[in-house]
Amino acid sequence: MFPVHRGRRLRQNESIRRLVRESHLLVDDLILPLFVTHGRGGKSEIASMPGQYRHTIKTLLKETAEAASLGIPAVILFGIPKIKDEGGSTAIDPEGIVQTAISAIKDQSPNLLVITDVCIDEYTSHGHCGLVQDGKILNDETLAVLAKMALSHVEAGADMVAPSDMMDGRVGAIRKVLDENGHTQTPILSYAVKYASCFYTPFREAAGSAPSLGDRKSYQMDFANSREAIREVAQDIEEGADIVMVKPALPYLDILADIKKRFDVPIAAYQVSGEYSMIMAAAQNGWLDGRNAMLESLIALKRAGADMILTYFAKEAAKQLS
Repeated sequence: MFPVHRGRRLRQNESIRRLVRESHLLVDDLILPLFVTHGRGGKSEIASMPGQYRHTIKTLLKETAEAASLGIPAVILFGIPKIKDEGGSTAIDPEGIVQTAISAIKDQSPNLLVITDVCIDEYTSHGHCGLVQDGKILNDETLAVLAKMALSHVEAGADMVAPSDMMDGRVGAIRKVLDENGHTQTPILSYAVKYASCFYTPFREAAGSAPSLGDRKSYQMDFANSREAIREVAQDIEEGADIVMVKPALPYLDILADIKKRFDVPIAAYQVSGEYSMIMAAAQNGWLDGRNAMLESLIALKRAGADMILTYFAKEAAKQLS
């Protein structure tokens, strides 16, 4: 009770605050998302994501070399192919854009962990994460495509695969195919809790993956639900997921915290494109301090329970933390 207890004693200077700080953001926590597409020229800026680019292999290698030099342990790749069709056939092409990028990165930076997004939305002409028939998203038929896609990434040299499609049973299907082909040591980072969110809009512009019909609410989760998240995480762990993810991040701190209490597995949080773009837009307009908003938002994710964070701020955060 006051005046015996004075909380300000432990806040009076930076040295004391550092000693008693509960949550710490480290460079080791960061995963850098990158977009890669075909071409021999330079990178092209994404209008709705200032400072983020669609990279060709040439500029991608510069980006990954810089990430490695900053101590960032991992990148996650999103491919933008030349050709899109109904079945997303280029997603499983051994010479596809992501498969080619994986090999190039591993040749240059063998110690940089390469994670790949496993979802066909960037590769389909309709923009959905599953095969479509008569306007319906086919679940079981999509699983075989996702498993082949994951296998092609691992055979190209990917260190980890991250299914983001939200088809039921996809973790088990991928685990089975990887194991049958001798890749028993390849981890799966599952987008276990992926909400149907408006915060993905800049990403869809970047990848050209907005659905041309309907929406994704029949497979991505209703953002009003929390119990559903627990069921999804439990199922993915049972099917073989090594790491589970919550996406988006900042609007779902309660979900992160609940999963942390209930499950003894590493947890990732994806600070998605809309979260990044909001901070960047406000900073560019002088409405808030962009650097501090970045760090505060990332620390919030750590405090809630994230063990690792996928963020477009990864390079800037690494520079600040160093």
